[in-house]
Amino acid sequence: MTSPDMNPPSPAQALPALPRWRTLRRFSRNRLAVIGAVIITVLVLLAITAPVLARYDPIFDQDYGNLLSGPSAEHWLGTDDLGRDIYTRMLYGSRISLQAALISVGLAFSLGVPIGIVSGYYRGAVDAIVMRVVDALQAFPSLILALALAAALGGGFYNAMVAVGIGFTSSFVRLARGQAMTIRNLDYVMAARSIGAGHLRIMWRYILPNSLAPLVIQATFAMGTAIIAEAGLSYLGLGAKPEDPSWGSMLHIAQGYLNTTPMLAMWPGLAIFLVVLGFNLLGDGIREVFDPKLSR
Repeated sequence: MTSPDMNPPSPAQALPALPRWRTLRRFSRNRLAVIGAVIITVLVLLAITAPVLARYDPIFDQDYGNLLSGPSAEHWLGTDDLGRDIYTRMLYGSRISLQAALISVGLAFSLGVPIGIVSGYYRGAVDAIVMRVVDALQAFPSLILALALAAALGGGFYNAMVAVGIGFTSSFVRLARGQAMTIRNLDYVMAARSIGAGHLRIMWRYILPNSLAPLVIQATFAMGTAIIAEAGLSYLGLGAKPEDPSWGSMLHIAQGYLNTTPMLAMWPGLAIFLVVLGFNLLGDGIREVFDPKLSR
């Protein structure tokens, strides 16, 4: 006779784990995904080592004798309108961008996934209420919603990231709900329920682990969008403070000097482009690893 404590394994537990070498080989076949992984790895390393690699303070070191100067031995990427070293500010800007991605997407993931799983598992009135709220949030483009919420919260980097995270939450709710609605009716979940497994145990042990693959892919793509959102809000003065080395703030400063010093806008613009491209390429590679139909 089966004991109630002996829960049947889910497919993720019953099947042998995919060997690491095979996972890496499948990922490495997508050369664009490898390029994306390299870009993100460089971003993380630059963010971690910024205080070591930087030559000046990004805010207080101002060379008034070299305002808006081009690249030189003293200032490798030139200086801005206050004589601050652009190379140094680019390095510290990578920290702000990485924080923006982690904070906003982490908040959206932490809020959206539990709500979506509970909604999809229980259905009924709970699901109806949750989905009406999600429909209301998704009636607005995520960036427009983030802009409105950031203005309502009073601006500032962390308030802006909370606003971006709330704007992303609805997509995670929908995705987690869809996964829960599918998995709740599978045989191993029905078997666990029949031998007395509680609802929380089923959601935690069976539904969540088997929903993670599409959620991780969604989170990877959302990080690139979060960096664009942070840059946009900082450009409009609702994100990082004007003196902070945010790539969006740097673009705002460069706007007034496009005719005379276009290089001032090129560096942060190029950095945003490369990092967002890296996250998108990395997301494609992760999707190919998790989806056997896409493997070659």
